[in-house]
Amino acid sequence: MAEQHDHQHDHQHDHDHEPAQGEAQPVKVVGEEPDLSKGTARPITVYGNPVLHREVKDVTAFDGEVSALIDDMFQSMYAAEGVGLAANQIGVDLKVFVYDCPDDEGVRHVGHVINPVLEELPAGRKRVLADGNEGCLSVPTAYAELPRPDYAVVTGQDKDGNPIRVEGTGFFARCLQHETDHLYGFLYIDKLSKRDRKDALRQMAEGTPRYATVANG
Repeated sequence: MAEQHDHQHDHQHDHDHEPAQGEAQPVKVVGEEPDLSKGTARPITVYGNPVLHREVKDVTAFDGEVSALIDDMFQSMYAAEGVGLAANQIGVDLKVFVYDCPDDEGVRHVGHVINPVLEELPAGRKRVLADGNEGCLSVPTAYAELPRPDYAVVTGQDKDGNPIRVEGTGFFARCLQHETDHLYGFLYIDKLSKRDRKDALRQMAEGTPRYATVANG
């Protein structure tokens, strides 16, 4: 998932960056920052690549290969200045996503989820839709307004196969939904009206990504 269009440069991914005086700092970090001495950035697959348009495979082996994939995914996400990345966005046919994403309170959430499932809203919790600009590393340079629930819970597993549950609100809830959708073959533009989808694809066609992508065809 791309950063919010209006705040593309607000959320720093340079972990040696010292905040300037007066610069907003996240209240806290939930999760564990990745070891950036590991992994290699890979180019990003873009709209039209078949791996983005179908459900990918469940992870069944929790081994060093999955850990190495997660390292590469973090490197790829940071290289593209994103806040979330699904495995099929680097061409890998497995249900894994990583994230380093702020919520609306400035809390920074960092981690990964394997075989994610988006939970239904709990009984009694009102479904509140939040408007927001949404972008995607696989639809580079394009943004569109897309209402999504402002609360989301994803269950799945960590790299060791242990069950995990990740809860998010605001922008982070949007990220959890966006990345889980990817692994089931859906991009955010698939949820837009025909007119807005056409406009997003026009933005992509006219723009030039700031990161390495995989050419289709």
